[in-house]
Amino acid sequence: MLRELRQARGLTLEELAEASGVSGRAIGDMERGRSLRPHRGTVAALAQGLQLDEGMRAELLTAARGARPCAKPVESLKASPHTLPRGVRDFVGRHAELAKLRALVQPPPEDTAVQGQGRIAVAPPVAVLFGAPGSGKTTLAVRLAEECAPSLADGAFLLDMRGLDAQPLSAEEAALRLLGAWGVADLEAARLSAEERLTRYHTIAAGLRTVLILDNAGSEAQVRPLLPREGRLMVVVTSRRTLAGLEGVQRVELSALTQQESASLLRAVVGAGRVDAEPEAARSVTELCGGLPLALRVAANWAATRTNWSLQRLAARLIDEDRRLDSLSAGDVRVNTAFSLSYSRLAPEVARMFRLLSLVPGQDFSVPLAAVLAGVSLPAAEDVLEELLEAGLLMTYGEDRYRFHDLLRLYARARHRLEDGEEESAAASSRLRTWLLDTAIVAGRWYEPGYGAPPPDPSRLVALDEREQALHWIKVESDNWLAAFREAAKGGEHAKVTEVAEAMHWFSDNWVSWSHWVEIYECAAQAGAALGDAVLEATHRNYLAWAYWSCEHRLDEAIEAATCALDLARAAGDVVQQAWAHSYLGGLQNRVDDVSPAADNYRRAMRLFAQADEINGYLQACNVAIGILDKAGRGHEAITVYREVMDALADPRNRDRIPPNVRDFTALIATYYVSFVHLNQANWPDVVDVLRPIRGQFDARGWHQQAGKVHLNLAHALAHLGEDAEAAIEYHTVLTLEGRIPSVTVEKARAGLDALAAGRPPSPIRL
Repeated sequence: MLRELRQARGLTLEELAEASGVSGRAIGDMERGRSLRPHRGTVAALAQGLQLDEGMRAELLTAARGARPCAKPVESLKASPHTLPRGVRDFVGRHAELAKLRALVQPPPEDTAVQGQGRIAVAPPVAVLFGAPGSGKTTLAVRLAEECAPSLADGAFLLDMRGLDAQPLSAEEAALRLLGAWGVADLEAARLSAEERLTRYHTIAAGLRTVLILDNAGSEAQVRPLLPREGRLMVVVTSRRTLAGLEGVQRVELSALTQQESASLLRAVVGAGRVDAEPEAARSVTELCGGLPLALRVAANWAATRTNWSLQRLAARLIDEDRRLDSLSAGDVRVNTAFSLSYSRLAPEVARMFRLLSLVPGQDFSVPLAAVLAGVSLPAAEDVLEELLEAGLLMTYGEDRYRFHDLLRLYARARHRLEDGEEESAAASSRLRTWLLDTAIVAGRWYEPGYGAPPPDPSRLVALDEREQALHWIKVESDNWLAAFREAAKGGEHAKVTEVAEAMHWFSDNWVSWSHWVEIYECAAQAGAALGDAVLEATHRNYLAWAYWSCEHRLDEAIEAATCALDLARAAGDVVQQAWAHSYLGGLQNRVDDVSPAADNYRRAMRLFAQADEINGYLQACNVAIGILDKAGRGHEAITVYREVMDALADPRNRDRIPPNVRDFTALIATYYVSFVHLNQANWPDVVDVLRPIRGQFDARGWHQQAGKVHLNLAHALAHLGEDAEAAIEYHTVLTLEGRIPSVTVEKARAGLDALAAGRPPSPIRL
């Protein structure tokens, strides 16, 4: 479209560049399809240079917006949160540093080293990139990973360690996040202790061919447990500190760019002809930017699309900005001048967005979040974000998200304090908090029986039409909505706090490994108490009992929370919360093998749920009771409960009361537990009858431990029935899960295969 408009007006590329102030290179890139994200400011300048009327100008802007991948309110479901951000296309310099890093990537010939008469494994390489803020540490690490991409079978990953935050990411939390990125199921990871998670992390890492960037590390303790012990995983740590306490690492310091490197960066951004035509002005620009890539890139971006700006004009403006920055304190003084110059050239609505984005509590954000914060439409927000991206004042993160460099965030906060009043700040923060919490409620209720898909709402801004979209939004925006939740709790918004926590209750089982559920339900229980609502407090103390045990294995606090919930529910005469309290107490007793009281508590829960006609709670209590009754030696009672579950699922009266996903999951779990009852009673035909239909279902969910037991138990039963060929297949399937299931399960499978080979029955298994 741009080419047709230019040719229709008889303009050459150079003539349009002169008329619009957009560089000829940028215009050529757009016309040849090389520029896939045309920015609104650039397109507006072209429309002016082409002298388009309002109709054609709007059409050109619409075409540009439609070319962007994030132009519609749909959150990306494909990208891992730890895949690499997009690297800069005009990377220059750092030749010596890159050479050191490239040498580390190349493995020794046999990945071994000689020690004495034997051989020892060589530890994988670790590089520490350190330097001043804005020196390009992350950019260099990403460049290395991109260069290595063809030889990296498992891709590359980046994890922000948040070393400058009040609560930096711990090594344990980092390992947990990477395990999720590497395909470990959430529930499986949640069952592991911190030590077991690190062990699993190293087991998987040893088999990967990848580069892992631990970005923005603040201390040795953050990264030391994550350094690889064997294999071909290369770790690159970026930090402002040298991290001198780390041993056996290659340190690479990033100092200021040399004059030659700075000039090369200017050539890459502005164009070689313009830089070579004004060598003294170019030198002045680089000196005013302190040789820092961040400052130099931000300053040069303004000249890149404005051909009527000479480098001398750029240098003069930098000098002027430097003189008037005495009152502004934000980050490193060497970059303030470049930031201020770019900021001063922003249109008012763009500058306002830049300032308001400093209020975002998380590390990154989406277009919808920015739209809410500024109170503008999605297309308008996207246009503004693209202008900030073009100016070098924002970075992309993933496919549809943006973030500040930490120095730019400080600068934006300083401008916000100087230019925006408290009323504007409070209104924007309140608007964002309300939207984040309301959206979290809608997303969380996708998983709650009786809610599911929300009704259509054109004003929702984000797509929540599928459960996977809801899960994705909750996870990628977790830092932001959690911060909003904390603000609501701090501000005494008790009803909103309990509403969010309630909406997250059913979802929480899908993200047990998240480390904030205890905080969520402690706040919600306190909010219920503050409202004087005993039933509400009992509800959230029940949830808190779950969080204490399932998330942090704090047994005493969990029992105390469930007991408190039971007392509150009894005093209020609430049958349902009494039933849940008995369920939680029974589960906790079962964890410490106090099975007889546990079975009794679940029986009480079943009766109370039935009394309240709470079908979903009743089915959940029944399922757990099957396994506990069997452990308590009450197998026949357990089989009776299983039949009650299956009858309830088949009852037409419950068809609309039980969501399909709950129905399927309930049947799967009930069948899994009853298989152990039949196994312990040596009812081999019954074991085969119940396990054959569910074979593979746990595998598909990524629940490897349960999958391993299904295959193992089925193999045992088949072996006892003389169906040796099929039994051997099931035993071998267990062996394929080695490394993802407990070693005892693998050992039993091997023992079963040995028994088959010896012509004797396998040893019995108990739950």
